[in-house]
Amino acid sequence: MLKTLRNRLVLSHILPLLIIIPLMGVALVYTIETRYLLPSLGKELVGDARLLAEITRQQREIWEDAPLAQALLQQSYSGPSSKYVMLISPDGRLLASSDPADHTLINHPVHAAGLADAQKGELITKFGNSQGLQGDVADVFAPVIAPGQGVIGIVRVSYHYASVLDELLQLRYLIIGILLMGLLTGGILGSWLALNIVRPVDQVSQAINDLAIRGRREKLPVQGPEEIRRLASSVNFLVDRLHDLEQARRQLLANLVHELGRPLGALRMAIQVSIGGAKQNPELLDELLVGMDEEAARLQRLLDDLAHLHDQILGTLELDLQTVALSEWLPRVLRTWQEAALGKRLHWEESIPADLPTIDADPNRLAQVVGNLVSNAIKYTQPGGMVSISSGVSDGAVWIQVSDTGPGIPEDERDKIFTPFYRGKQGRRIKQGMGLGLSIARDLIVAHGGHIELESTPGLGSKFTIWIQGSTEATLSQTAQS
Repeated sequence: MLKTLRNRLVLSHILPLLIIIPLMGVALVYTIETRYLLPSLGKELVGDARLLAEITRQQREIWEDAPLAQALLQQSYSGPSSKYVMLISPDGRLLASSDPADHTLINHPVHAAGLADAQKGELITKFGNSQGLQGDVADVFAPVIAPGQGVIGIVRVSYHYASVLDELLQLRYLIIGILLMGLLTGGILGSWLALNIVRPVDQVSQAINDLAIRGRREKLPVQGPEEIRRLASSVNFLVDRLHDLEQARRQLLANLVHELGRPLGALRMAIQVSIGGAKQNPELLDELLVGMDEEAARLQRLLDDLAHLHDQILGTLELDLQTVALSEWLPRVLRTWQEAALGKRLHWEESIPADLPTIDADPNRLAQVVGNLVSNAIKYTQPGGMVSISSGVSDGAVWIQVSDTGPGIPEDERDKIFTPFYRGKQGRRIKQGMGLGLSIARDLIVAHGGHIELESTPGLGSKFTIWIQGSTEATLSQTAQS
């Protein structure tokens, strides 16, 4: 029964009602009976007894004549049948009673708890048994006191418990009926609420199953309680994320086919030419070997990018931090790229101060970042353009800037170019390769505790700035020189 969430929710709504409502009913009945009904009954009996005592005090002769007392009682009292009145002499004999069953006891002693105290002049209220009256009764003994004579008689007003219990039972049935209606209403409302809670949970479960088994990507309506809305929003986010990953996977496969196909095709052609007779032409053979080496280098860079992407996905990117003297390290890194720029007939500028501070960095990873930025600058700058690299220190942080005079990057693409596999639109920058270079560069700089800034004007070029925090000693030295 408790295996489903719905049954547990229904039980969680009904169980407190099953426990609390009966307890409340018992407490309510007990409180009404003991705190309201019985005290109210006692006050009513005391009032009647005092009234009759006052009436009979004015006619003292009745306390000496039983028939006269009976006649007076019949004339002066006409209460409900459940209430009985006795007139008792000072010595405890029954003079008159409103109950016909007591007429045979006239002039007989009355034995009742509280009578002795009333004979002493005390007003007594008792809830107990009576020998004269049948069953349990509520008794009030009111002494009739005459000035100068003391107690001349006693008025006893009694109420059968049987009559009281009839009224209490009616009250109990009414309370039980109301509580049962509340329990039924609470159970129905709890079941309805439980079903409304379980239904969207079932929808979420079904959506996840459809997503996992059938690959369906239908979004869930965001409605219901706040927690259910958050759950539906999370599932919708998962659907969008899986859609993006699927698109990225397809883009990755397309890019891999393209990027691997081109160098492999060139290598296969060079091999076929070599087999076909390039041995007799040493100069041609050398050119083929150089070309094959360049294509293999391109494949190696592609594999390096994919390896970094694998590390990024698995979260296993590690840095081999070393103390790097930028003034000596950066020119060595840029030397090969300078030759590539000059080979493309580009103007090359370097502005690297000789007093750059040392930093804690992974020199190979940092060289990969600089290489990606410089490679892009050379790739997308037309012959006759300029590529410039500068560096410096600002507010304790080291910056390395790579600028070019290429086509620039449109504003709507500046945030996207750091996304894996993103390539710019046809005819624009970042349209070649797999779209991993800038993403890798950003991740590596972030791993060093830095960041990359981009400034670009379409048609005028782009400017990428790497920011890395310098070492503590270098920062203090730079501050002192300032």
